[in-house]
Amino acid sequence: MRIRGYADRGPRLLVFLTALALAVCSSGSGADGPGPGRALAEDGAQSSGVVGNEHARVGDLWYLALPVPHNTSDRPIEITRVAVDHVPAGIELLGYGAYDLEDTEGLPLLTKKNGPQTPDFAKLRNYATKPVKVAAGSESDIFYLAEVRITAPPKDTVRECRFFYRQGGTAYTQSLDCEVELQVAERGAAPKGLSIA
Repeated sequence: MRIRGYADRGPRLLVFLTALALAVCSSGSGADGPGPGRALAEDGAQSSGVVGNEHARVGDLWYLALPVPHNTSDRPIEITRVAVDHVPAGIELLGYGAYDLEDTEGLPLLTKKNGPQTPDFAKLRNYATKPVKVAAGSESDIFYLAEVRITAPPKDTVRECRFFYRQGGTAYTQSLDCEVELQVAERGAAPKGLSIA
């Protein structure tokens, strides 16, 4: 009888364990998660250096442009979201936006909120609410940016920009080089290159 009772529960236990395994595998980071993408160019302007500012202050808000998406593949893509993978202590990530290069009169790589050359992003159309389409073999007219606040002197750079996109019904993710350094000058310190006599 014990063996029979155990055998009766066996198929039910097997069905339960199978259903549990399927639920775990389909929870986003398994087989249904985005695969590694290769559609975006990796040799853009921001891949060759560090953008920075040596005169930032705690409390400042800054806009950091991510690389302009350039689809080098032979099929269109739809960018669904972006992320900055490495945000150091001392920097708070406030959010992302997507704007037309024509509306901003070019790409503002790094600009302080309310600065004299900073576009008024609040008055511009934000394209981040829908997927951004990039035609095959084309550079996008839309660029993404991150808004950050300096909460303490950063000990490291902001870097590694990630794009999430769909191509032909398949989800991909691709990391592109980007690096921004915001240095907080000590009060009373002379800017680098100047000496106080």
